[in-house]
Amino acid sequence: MDLNKMQNEFNKAISLIIDAKREDNKSFMNNEEYDRRIEDVKLSKTQTKCKKDYRNIRKYDVILINDKERLIKAMNHDNDSIRYFVKNEELFNILHSTHIAIGHGGRDRMMAEIKLKYCNITKETIMIFLSLCTDCHKKSSNPKRGLVSKPILHSAYNSRAQIDLIDMQSQSINNYRFIMNYQDHLTKFVILKPLKTKRAEEIAYNLMEIYTTFGAPAILHSDNGREFVNSVINELHTMWGDVKIVHGKPRHSQSQGSIERANRDVEDMLATWMAETKSTDWPSGLKFIQFRKNRAFHSGIGRSPYEAMFGCPARLGVASIGLPVEEISSLKSEEDIECILKSNKDEGAEENVPCTSNLEQVTSDIELVDQRKQNILDARQSSAHNLEKQALKMVKTSNRKYDELSVGTTVRLSIPDVDRARGSPRNVLAVVTEVKDDLYKLCTESGFLKHMYTRSELNPCKANLLDLSTVLKSAGQAEKPLSLREAATVNSISGAQGYTRCQCKTKCKTNRCACRSASRICNSKCHGSLPCENKNE
Repeated sequence: MDLNKMQNEFNKAISLIIDAKREDNKSFMNNEEYDRRIEDVKLSKTQTKCKKDYRNIRKYDVILINDKERLIKAMNHDNDSIRYFVKNEELFNILHSTHIAIGHGGRDRMMAEIKLKYCNITKETIMIFLSLCTDCHKKSSNPKRGLVSKPILHSAYNSRAQIDLIDMQSQSINNYRFIMNYQDHLTKFVILKPLKTKRAEEIAYNLMEIYTTFGAPAILHSDNGREFVNSVINELHTMWGDVKIVHGKPRHSQSQGSIERANRDVEDMLATWMAETKSTDWPSGLKFIQFRKNRAFHSGIGRSPYEAMFGCPARLGVASIGLPVEEISSLKSEEDIECILKSNKDEGAEENVPCTSNLEQVTSDIELVDQRKQNILDARQSSAHNLEKQALKMVKTSNRKYDELSVGTTVRLSIPDVDRARGSPRNVLAVVTEVKDDLYKLCTESGFLKHMYTRSELNPCKANLLDLSTVLKSAGQAEKPLSLREAATVNSISGAQGYTRCQCKTKCKTNRCACRSASRICNSKCHGSLPCENKNE
């Protein structure tokens, strides 16, 4: 779905919501209603006041920025930041830019980011936008029948860290073949490093760089030595006697904490970044993905990993001081900022700019350091509490039920790991064209799929992202039905499947090994748990 069509569908859905609400609703304002409320607030400040005037002053305020009047939420406390009211016509652009900035984050991340600057964008509006994002449907995870978990809980920073490797051999760039994902268990703060090999020396060198910056954890958790070879463990124990490797069940997300789920987020954000920039140079994108991941809201700890680590939200320069988006693009120097502040004619408005008021409140460097230290401690205590709540929720998760699907419904179909590249979407979008004996015939934009699928394999999209007649017309031009792997390849910018697997029983010593002959290192999906000599090359 292109951007214009997405915006049209969004506006239609918002119109239906507005029609169903009362006329005096406070969340949705067109241009006329927006201007009327500004005039009401200005009048309430000047005339003899009644109950309505006091209510307006308590809820709203008006500031002047570059000769434009903007309606904001009244700031009743000194530490309140400027939060704008948004017109209906501005909703889509604001949601789209925020969605891109946080790496196509979900509902909670969007809500956490939006409420920092705007005050009348509802969760319902965000859900409508997300239901129309094709990239999010392609990367989103699909529900499971059940989940049995034993979460790992720690209440102190750097008491436990988790590490895993993401296999990128099918998309090797400048000899980089792996991504090392290092995560602190409490704060969920992630550090990403590109690796050329899985050799002990290279992994230990990158861990040394992290440890000399943030300190070494008491316990280092890996996935049972499948990615960490014994030489890495021994070398780390030599450097730090307190470092302990805790072996978790391989590829079991709950026994190893959240590192596997962080891997999924990194892969999804990286796939979206590659599609946006039209580049396959994933090592260059890791720093941007690391920042996006750490600044995005994490539902498990109730805040962003950056805030849990440093006690304050991540800043983006001038974009973080509370000015409207359209004004920020015109700023070039400090004089431009001063000009905008001087143009604010509203009494006391200049004092409400966060960067100025914060400086005035700080009386000494010592007080600032003490306050930041307390903020960090509070954030980490709250993170530990939220992790406990999340653990209880995970344990109580029940089986999910699947509804019947009708012809014309847009669905997501999961792509197995062996059928997709690491930088490719997790799902293929298709439309139901036929229902027979509770089996569903599907058609993608590239053609019909060979097999029919059961209801439990499909996840319906809330919006019909694919038009049945359009898809059938394009599918009629295809020569033959496609397998799921072929459909995934056609829809991916990264190319074909992500794994070359071997089933060797002779330790992969010769070029008869499919991985060795393709100059690839064997991965955890090769030849079960049999010995292998193609792990360190």
